[in-house]
Amino acid sequence: MRLSKGGRIDRSRAVSFTFDGRALSGHPGDTLASALLASGQKVVGRSFKYHRPRGVFSAGSEEPNALVTLGAGARREPNVRATMQELFDGLEAQSQNCWPSLDWDLLEVNDLFADFLGAGFYYKTFMWPRKAWEWLYEPAIRRAAGLGALSGQPDPEPNEKAFAHCDLLVIGGGPAGLMVALQAGRAGADVILCDEDHEPGGRLLSEVEEIAGAPAMEWVAATLAELEAMDNVRIMIRTTVTGVYDQGTFGALERVGRHMKHRPGPLPLDCFWRIAAKASVLAAGALERPVAFQDNDRPGVMLAGAMRSYLNRYAVAPGDAVTVFGNNDDAHRTARDLLAAGVHVAGLVDSRPGAATDLDLPFYAGAQVTRASGRMGLEAVSIRTPSGEVKLQSDALAVSGGWNPSLHLTCHLNGRPEWSETLAAFLPRPGVVPGMQVAGAATGIFTTAGCLASGAEAAGKALETLGLSVPPLDLPQAGEQGYGVQPLWAVAGNGRAWLDLANDVTVKDVRQAASENFRSVEHMKRYTTQGMAPDQGKISNLGAMAVLADATGRDVAATGITTYRPPYVPVPIAALGAGGKGKGFAPERLTTSHAQSLAMSAPMIEAGLWYRPSYFPRTGEKHWRQSCDREVAHVREAVGVADVSTLGKIDLQGRDAARFLDLVYTNTFSTLKEGRARYGVMLREDGHVMDDGTTARIGPEHFVMTTTTAAAGEVMGHLEFVSQVLVPGWDVRLISVTEQWAQFAVAGPQSRALLEELLGRDLSDAALSFMGTMPIEIGGVEGRLFRISFSGELAYEIAVPARYGESLFTRLVGMAEARGGGAYGMEALNVLRIEKGFLTHAELHGRTTAFDLGLERWMSPSKSFICKAAASRPGLLAEDRERLIGLRPVGASKMIPPGAFLFNEGDEAVRENAQGYVTSSCYSPTLGETIALGFLKSGPERIGEHLRLVDHLREAVTICEVCETCFLDPEGERTRG
Repeated sequence: MRLSKGGRIDRSRAVSFTFDGRALSGHPGDTLASALLASGQKVVGRSFKYHRPRGVFSAGSEEPNALVTLGAGARREPNVRATMQELFDGLEAQSQNCWPSLDWDLLEVNDLFADFLGAGFYYKTFMWPRKAWEWLYEPAIRRAAGLGALSGQPDPEPNEKAFAHCDLLVIGGGPAGLMVALQAGRAGADVILCDEDHEPGGRLLSEVEEIAGAPAMEWVAATLAELEAMDNVRIMIRTTVTGVYDQGTFGALERVGRHMKHRPGPLPLDCFWRIAAKASVLAAGALERPVAFQDNDRPGVMLAGAMRSYLNRYAVAPGDAVTVFGNNDDAHRTARDLLAAGVHVAGLVDSRPGAATDLDLPFYAGAQVTRASGRMGLEAVSIRTPSGEVKLQSDALAVSGGWNPSLHLTCHLNGRPEWSETLAAFLPRPGVVPGMQVAGAATGIFTTAGCLASGAEAAGKALETLGLSVPPLDLPQAGEQGYGVQPLWAVAGNGRAWLDLANDVTVKDVRQAASENFRSVEHMKRYTTQGMAPDQGKISNLGAMAVLADATGRDVAATGITTYRPPYVPVPIAALGAGGKGKGFAPERLTTSHAQSLAMSAPMIEAGLWYRPSYFPRTGEKHWRQSCDREVAHVREAVGVADVSTLGKIDLQGRDAARFLDLVYTNTFSTLKEGRARYGVMLREDGHVMDDGTTARIGPEHFVMTTTTAAAGEVMGHLEFVSQVLVPGWDVRLISVTEQWAQFAVAGPQSRALLEELLGRDLSDAALSFMGTMPIEIGGVEGRLFRISFSGELAYEIAVPARYGESLFTRLVGMAEARGGGAYGMEALNVLRIEKGFLTHAELHGRTTAFDLGLERWMSPSKSFICKAAASRPGLLAEDRERLIGLRPVGASKMIPPGAFLFNEGDEAVRENAQGYVTSSCYSPTLGETIALGFLKSGPERIGEHLRLVDHLREAVTICEVCETCFLDPEGERTRG
């Protein structure tokens, strides 16, 4: 079916490929779809539900039918659109959703039972017998569901993610987009032009057009040459902008290596871009829509605009005898181009009664195609004319129901389009995406001259927002071809008329949804599956909405349209998660003291993605407990040093920073004086505790918050949400500085003397009292000193810029060892905090409230804070709730394993009798016994009671005494020095 001349393919070279094992050939410049059509392959796949034969229907990313599987083994990739896959030598493609073969698919038997498999049948059919779901229905549905199949093996292909910034992002490389980029580039703006095709030009690639008195592609080539010569313009081909997000951020998928068999070096398959743009112009063109009629899904039925693409761009004749059917002037253009290429046109059918044509062909005005005949390929079309029925022998049918502007990206921030009666289409509302202008066919302008003028206008508006002057520009002369349309969504008649080819949704299905009161477009969509999966509503949406409108007695504007969401095209998970393999999936975060800790033979354990030393063994110590007990003694009797850099550190600044902290914390921070720190409790939206930590006031409008290691990311996300959504007008800025500061705890009776020697300054209570902070300097390096204790001893935390962390840690450990102390790790840190009853996320595990933790006194009654009302619900303040307590063994067994349950001594150890559970336990060398923290019903009122601890997994049974949570120095005399 290849024409002898024309097209943009390279006829000097042949490209070999296979389809279902059959050797075929095409030319450079072909897509897989155009090469298959050129070879005479009409059937390319089977439909989702009924397994009906399907052929190529479109020529772009909207293709619902021609989905194939590429490659083999681990490199097998299903559901690739043949219309978007560039042909390369050695390409291997297989049809999918068929067995045993494309021509003989046994599951086509589903089509015989279509009356029983209509919309929503699965909601009604698989209800009884109940037990059959597990052993019959679900296995059968899972085997039949889906289209292509993954290999099940790890993906060997490399992928990348990348970031880009620009002044202006231009989305679409058609005439409007090229005009925008040209104007902006000449104005000096930093421009990124994204086009999903492998060469820019848009519809001009598929049309016979003139611009400035010459073929349109000459103007495109000249424009591209000028743009490529500009250092401030970047042209990204094979790149689809997939989504619009807040603050001028766009997602874009670049198909980097999909057009070649052997990629040079480490070239990735795909790259997912995050593009930050100050302004943007959407020039994504428009998508043609079909008309529904009986058996309009047969191979050989194709969109009229797509047929022109294959004809003019790829030099492929869609058939030997072609009928053209439309409700608009654009259909006539397809007939004209077919005739000019020497293709026989069996007839031109225009549903508009007053339509006329000057073409020399059979013309049927006021007529409609009622049926497409044939099975594995179109054979004839039936036409209803004002004078009677006509049947034309045709092996291809071009259908045009009009054009829909590609406005999807304007809806991604909850924008709603507006209906145009003139164009019978939805148009984007202006201003729905901040900083975005819309140009060309995406605004409903369907002439080349209009697109060029619209692009120039949009560029001018965008440049004004960027503060750049608009350079003068002479618009070239271009075509003013008209576009008139009279809506026709579905042709009345018998048999099934298809709206959504991807999901096998018919006119009858939509009407059935309406009859069962699924009248909302969103409800109808989910009931019928229209617009889901591969199609995403690009082709089928408006037709289905119009049928629903007719079925419910409304107009299309009142019926509305479903919500468009990202991504605009399918994005491989491998591209979204590029780099997320191995340590890229679970990265190692190393402290500045990591190398020194390894040199000291410390076993490293993972804590919130950070690697921290468990303990520091010394010569002669044969068990971790020996090392842990020694390190605890260092802190209690001399001085210990621990790296606490992994604690989350968030810098907050701004005029409203103090009241912002009052809002997110349960206690008050606006009264905190400069140079002081305060403990705070933060709640989740449901009133449960999210995290605790200390916040220091560095200056009048400057605070530094410390979070637990495990919750650093969660807290940062929470603060961002509050600042952006709940109080967007407040003057507060926050940034995570966790990795910018190395911070070390220096704890023990000799900690003050050690730091006074290090800093050469007085650190007495008068100079720095408990919960105080001050700026320091060490050898010319500025840092911060906090008098904070997580051990219950006189303690400090010293912070310096991260690049000095390793040096400071080495020096601190050496000074501590000289005083009979040394470094201590996570095991000792845990013992020290349990001895004092301090909390970690073993206790802040997401199911505890401030009341449960004994922190209710930190909930200010005099101010508002996030979730104050939720935390005050009676159920969260009930006296019989499980509340924090301490435990010590009093029987022969001393085992108190974390996770064990607590029971009254005489109760059977079953779930219904559980009184509480253990969260943390340790052996305390300071007290010489095992101690633990846990939760117990009405815990604080039961101090002194004996309980039975049972751990069936570890076969532990222990009698415990309920005690206070603070086991050591309850008055805090050690902490205050």
